[in-house]
Amino acid sequence: MTSQHDDQVTFYEAVGGEEAFTRLARRFYEGVAADPVLRPMYPEADLGPAEERLRLFLMQYWGGPSTYSERRGHPRLRMRHFPYRIGAEERDRWLTHMRAAVDDLDLPPHLEQPLWEYLVRAAYGLVNVPEDAEPPVINRSFTITSRDRRDGDEGETIRVSLS
Repeated sequence: MTSQHDDQVTFYEAVGGEEAFTRLARRFYEGVAADPVLRPMYPEADLGPAEERLRLFLMQYWGGPSTYSERRGHPRLRMRHFPYRIGAEERDRWLTHMRAAVDDLDLPPHLEQPLWEYLVRAAYGLVNVPEDAEPPVINRSFTITSRDRRDGDEGETIRVSLS
């Protein structure tokens, strides 16, 4: 006797399991290998370890084995990517290579859409530099006066200008 729960498949299983995520990561890193902006972000001479980390992370995220966490702990994606400058250009190049990889899977729309939407959200979420490199202009001045007179001090006045 099978229960209704037994008939449900994970997203991982629906897209083709490990084989699909292996193809996705391999195709993505083929693009990265030739990308003059993204390639320097990978210090290893061989992109194989990065490819494996991406494959294992995506497999786990979408309902596959928890090998990624067993080997590396919590994903902490923002922390792991923090040392790298990730701005709009890096994000968009990443998405270009990932789009080609997703397209190569030739998934039906009901599977392709949630995968792609997740990848776009993840790419935007990892941006760690402002889009506008110029700091905002603030035209404002104010005076700070210390009123602490415990030691007989009359206080100190500091004028601050943020223009």
